Amino acid sequence: MDNKIEYILCAAIWYKDGKEYTGQPVNIITGIVVPGYRHEHCIKTLGNLLNISYEHLNLKNEDMGFLTSKFRFVSRAEARNIALEANQISIYNEGTQLISEELY
Repeated sequence: MDNKIEYILCAAIWYKDGKEYTGQPVNIITGIVVPGYRHEHCIKTLGNLLNISYEHLNLKNEDMGFLTSKFRFVSRAEARNIALEANQISIYNEGTQLISEELY
């Protein structure tokens, strides 16, 4: 078991299309996870992959979250807890969910 502390790497979105893809985070069985610097970049990349203008993406089929150093996709709320534990953000940051602007 890897005892190194888990930390947040980058923003990501999980597009839940029900299909199986290789190379996805260890906790994702179906759908595709698209990483990026900010969530906006992830959405635009997904739009490019699907050949759909990002303004016309069905955002009901995606979750916005983050990728971790243990190659897991996590929600914004879980990411906030991980980032606090890893001293990536301050406890004084407001809110219950992590936003990428808090990291970098």
